[in-house]
Amino acid sequence: MDISIIFKIAAVGIIVTIICQILKKSDRDDIATVVSLVGLIIVLAAVISMIGDLFEQVKGLFELF
Repeated sequence: MDISIIFKIAAVGIIVTIICQILKKSDRDDIATVVSLVGLIIVLAAVISMIGDLFEQVKGLFELF
């Protein structure tokens, strides 16, 4: 695991927060919700791939299958 993934997740969070605040100030709450959901999906995609790699390493460690 690389520490850079934590910085990438934090950067996505900061960018999504800034965009949502700007959209909420301009009365675009519906678009702000969509932006926050897209940010969540981006972060989940990165985390799910890391969890998949973790399971592969555990499987290789115990020589399963």
